[in-house]
Amino acid sequence: MKGGDAEVKIVVPGNQPMVSLLGHEDKFLKTVEDAFGCRIVARGNEIDISGEEEETEKCTRLFEELIELLEEGLVITPENLNIAIQMVKSGKEIKPTEVFREAVLTARGKIIRPKTLGQKKYVEEMRKSTIVFSIGPAGTGKTYLALAFAVQCLLDKKVERLILTRPAVEAGEKLGFLPGNLYEKVDPYLRPLYDALYEMLGAERFHRMMEQGIIEVAPLAFMRGRTLNESFIILDEAQNTSPEQMKMFLTRLGFGSRAVITGDITQVDLPKEVDSGLMVVRNILSEIEGVSFVYLDARDVVRHRIVQQIVEAYKKYESQGGKTP
Repeated sequence: MKGGDAEVKIVVPGNQPMVSLLGHEDKFLKTVEDAFGCRIVARGNEIDISGEEEETEKCTRLFEELIELLEEGLVITPENLNIAIQMVKSGKEIKPTEVFREAVLTARGKIIRPKTLGQKKYVEEMRKSTIVFSIGPAGTGKTYLALAFAVQCLLDKKVERLILTRPAVEAGEKLGFLPGNLYEKVDPYLRPLYDALYEMLGAERFHRMMEQGIIEVAPLAFMRGRTLNESFIILDEAQNTSPEQMKMFLTRLGFGSRAVITGDITQVDLPKEVDSGLMVVRNILSEIEGVSFVYLDARDVVRHRIVQQIVEAYKKYESQGGKTP
């Protein structure tokens, strides 16, 4: 070996099938090779890694983390493998196992977990704060993780009700032409919340809880004048609230309640003369104990990898003075 290079041998415990670690037809192994520029050879239950010393060390750390995940019963997927690679390559003391092992919701035979360091911090803030603002682009799990955490609180009887709301930006003339009552008019705005709850609870259980008033999904206008006790309240798409609407929502919080407010400040659909309540509130509540602000970014996007690249491309475009419509 030339100077600066290194070789490492890893012995995989016999109770772990190599295909779980290396992927079908060694696809995971090839992904790791490309990421670190190392040569990786698997023989039996041994993995030989060779390459530049620093990259070999990171590659070795990655495999040790992946083996630990398998030992804990977690499954390696292309998505969490790529996220684990990013964590290790960052050079920070971030252990993928510490992110992936935390369970937010266990229901219907499924465990929902954070998938990035930013998401893990988000979950931690929800555990300790009364009000959490989650701000970030599409695909970062803002709403999904809030719903999962809220459902677990409901199932654990930490709260008596789950209330989900979002503003209907076009609550004026465009909605006025649609048939039906206000619930029916704003149903398209609330549909993403229904879809996530169907997945977490099952359609039958969800509808039963709705009928019993345990779960309420309503437009933001329905919050006015209420005091919400023993409730977990989620305000979604909060970038489309006015400052007055945001104040109205936050002052609905009663005894034993907590709230999560999610939004993407790069996707404001309000008229240009109306300030976003989510942008204004950051300057008002940042110093209040029990109120937390969590900022997610492209590194926390857990949709298709191209979505992460799209978010980064738009961020670069806007930072160079470009404007989006």
